[in-house]
Amino acid sequence: MQDSTVLPGVYSRRMRLSLSRITESVGLVALLLLWELLGATVFHKSHAVPTPTAVVSKMVKDGWHFYWPNLQTTLAEAIKGWFWGNLLGIATAMLFLVAPLFERPLLQLGVASYCLPPVAILPTFAIVFTGETPKVVLAAMSVFFTTLIGTLVGLRSADPAALDVVYAYGGGRLKQLTKVRLRASLPSMFAGLCIAAPAAVLGAIIGEFLGGTQGLGVAMINSMQALEVARTWGIAIVATAAAGAGFGLTHLVGRLLTPWAPAGVR
Repeated sequence: MQDSTVLPGVYSRRMRLSLSRITESVGLVALLLLWELLGATVFHKSHAVPTPTAVVSKMVKDGWHFYWPNLQTTLAEAIKGWFWGNLLGIATAMLFLVAPLFERPLLQLGVASYCLPPVAILPTFAIVFTGETPKVVLAAMSVFFTTLIGTLVGLRSADPAALDVVYAYGGGRLKQLTKVRLRASLPSMFAGLCIAAPAAVLGAIIGEFLGGTQGLGVAMINSMQALEVARTWGIAIVATAAAGAGFGLTHLVGRLLTPWAPAGVR
């Protein structure tokens, strides 16, 4: 009797999922066709918006030997910034729980760093740091605040009853943090880490606008100056794919490490 009620429900969910995927695919194809039409008609004279076929043709002509060195440089900067920015964000959120005295000033500093326009502080970074460090620092700044807030929300969502048990056995804030709060924070933390992945790529690219020898940002500036519009769009597509891959990989790791969390949380 139970199987007869469960199976229709499972079948219905699978049907809805299949229809959703079909709808998404049809919508993507329709968008590409509309883009092709507008690029060939409305934007044909201005050349500001090339057609998808022109972009793909230019990407194939440039070849992987053009994109890979630039992508490799940007990813190296973004990964370093993602690591250090997230590490600092998670550590700061834990500090707030152990020593609440630091929360107000450090949180205000985090808000300020998040609101600062990257273009305004890039020249300062170029003076203070050398090499790829300005790009790494900007990528780290791009991820710090979102990870800090996500981790802080997760740490504070711990079960009060579990915290009371730790306290009853003589545990303080540090024990509550390590025994209860860390595990409770994982779903919300990974939500912040997912957002941090594309943010780190964007931060590294913006940092490369200041100058350099390689990187997607450098290649994008060079292609715009050379009026290579199709190549500029191709670089943007590669950057978007890299950011999406980072988001998807982080989301997958989050799902594997937090199987108990609702699907919408991670």
